[in-house]
Amino acid sequence: MTLLARQHLFTFPRPTLLMGIINVTPDSFSDGGRHSTTESAVNHALQLAADGADILDIGGESTRPGATPVSESEELRRVIPVIEALAGNVIQPLSVDTRKVAVARTAVNAGASIINDVEAGRADPEMAQVVAQTGAGYAVMHMQGVPETMQDNPTYPDVVAAVDAFFEERLEWLSRYGVLPEQVVLDPGIGFGKTAAHNLCLITGVTRFFRHRRPLLLGLSRKSFLGTMSGRPVHDRLGAGLALTLWAIQQGVQIFRTHDVAATSQAICAWETLERQRSLQIASETALTETPPGRQ
Repeated sequence: MTLLARQHLFTFPRPTLLMGIINVTPDSFSDGGRHSTTESAVNHALQLAADGADILDIGGESTRPGATPVSESEELRRVIPVIEALAGNVIQPLSVDTRKVAVARTAVNAGASIINDVEAGRADPEMAQVVAQTGAGYAVMHMQGVPETMQDNPTYPDVVAAVDAFFEERLEWLSRYGVLPEQVVLDPGIGFGKTAAHNLCLITGVTRFFRHRRPLLLGLSRKSFLGTMSGRPVHDRLGAGLALTLWAIQQGVQIFRTHDVAATSQAICAWETLERQRSLQIASETALTETPPGRQ
């Protein structure tokens, strides 16, 4: 399985990919205002790259529950200078976190290679044309409703089945516009129109989505359901997030979007080292038990 995002190619299986979050916004739920200037956002992105980010995700509109949309011109003003400053200066592909077609197109022209769309093209079907024409990678996320109202009363007969059907419908829709399967990443949308119970169902049922044969992206970092689980405020949920991240890796999830790249990278490195050692031990023990008599 491969992920093709313009000139960037990822082949799976491979080490886990980390998407570092750069919020160029004054009202993000976790770090609003900290990186709202171009200089601060660029410096933060460079630090995330040094910390181990494989992808840098730049967003100029908060999609936290209850967030108010920003204008196209304001979103462009926030994100394009950051993308232009980073393009050509980092080896990591740049992702633009947007649901606006004009922002996506301008960002790709400025040097972005991935479009991370929380509305998966439902806001404007022209998004599929942009993805097909540019060859950008495309993160398809499930969200019930819109950010302003998505947490009012989210309900599902079966949340895993609903998200699975959504992925199938979106993949068929993209293919009609000429988007290659290799360009697509699937994101169940943890926290986007879901209760804490829905989020846990999606995480424990994540293997159902592998049937689509596309890489899976999870955004667990600092989400409110981690606070429900741990009783911790937004900036003190790293432990819960890391625990769920390592569990999801064990299930086969390949990409994680995170604010805390350094700690997440360190935890994943330790986990993957242990897994390699375990595989070597199993291979060695298997070879010993299969050695024919007289060859010992």
